[in-house]
Amino acid sequence: MVEFMPPRPEISLIAIVGYAFFAFLIGLAATPSFVRFLRKNRIGKQLRVESVDGRGASIFRKYHKDKYGTPTMGGILIWLSIVVTVLFSRSLSFYGAVDHSILQRGEVYLPLLTLVFLGLLGAIDDYINVSISNKKGGLNVFPKVIVLLLFSTIGSWWFISKLGISQIHVPFVGSYDLGFWYIPVFFFIVIGTANAVNVTDGLDGLAAGLLIIAYTSLAIVAFLSGYTVLASFCAVTAGAIAAFLWHNVPPALFFMGDTGSLALGGTLGVIALMTDNIIVLPFIGFVFVIEMLSVIIQLLSKKLRGGKKVFLAAPIHHHFEALDWGESKVTMRLWIIGSFFALIGIFIGIAG
Repeated sequence: MVEFMPPRPEISLIAIVGYAFFAFLIGLAATPSFVRFLRKNRIGKQLRVESVDGRGASIFRKYHKDKYGTPTMGGILIWLSIVVTVLFSRSLSFYGAVDHSILQRGEVYLPLLTLVFLGLLGAIDDYINVSISNKKGGLNVFPKVIVLLLFSTIGSWWFISKLGISQIHVPFVGSYDLGFWYIPVFFFIVIGTANAVNVTDGLDGLAAGLLIIAYTSLAIVAFLSGYTVLASFCAVTAGAIAAFLWHNVPPALFFMGDTGSLALGGTLGVIALMTDNIIVLPFIGFVFVIEMLSVIIQLLSKKLRGGKKVFLAAPIHHHFEALDWGESKVTMRLWIIGSFFALIGIFIGIAG
């Protein structure tokens, strides 16, 4: 772990599991009312009519035509469950029921702020998409990227000027000070992770299951490194996502939306930066990386090879759908792959 984060008060493993379970229960309890609210206000998924390159998304429409109108913006429920749990831990600490809460400035303020800010950005995008049925995907890509760049600029400035961080750790090799170049690295990690999770969120339960794996992995690395407060936050996040996944397995009761994928993806990147585990992140989020690369490869191939495709459809989970694997089989196999590489990431993060 990086040296700028001094060890915080310890939170026991039992308490960590308890907080995660509390977040899970909060999410489960709130789901029926939340879904009724979404249905009453007709906040449902719009069927995608264009592929990533702007052409017709025929394969997507073939396999997902029955999902039109399914409630979306479920990510709000996820990050609200996290916020409620963090505040609950603070109230327990305030009244003396526990010695320390999860709400600690050194380890939780940054990821919590990231979660809420990107969650609100994603919620705006989702709402515009639903309310005006914008066929290009809600909030125009350009302003959304601008907001992400602005957030990353502030975040990288905070890391360098306030926390004195400009280095990355290469497992089994050592740490290297990047100086000014830490800023583009910060941009790449936060924006890249947010968009990679967003791209992966295309099958029932796929992104949610992989996010649980990723956050649980970071919780293990943080806990074994002595950062139990941050481990608690990661565990709570995993618990809140698990409550969503309970109702998101095929057929999904509701979808995460950008308000979930952008927030949880960007926060994953920030935590990796905080713990100096950005080299480990591609292992913990291996499927997210592959999904994003499949989109990039498909776009480049179409542009440079006269419209020829590498995959039947992109992101790659739609390619497997087009091979008639079936949605559940694609999801479970990618979960297995994600779990395997996350385990490698945990070993590297601890031993490296």
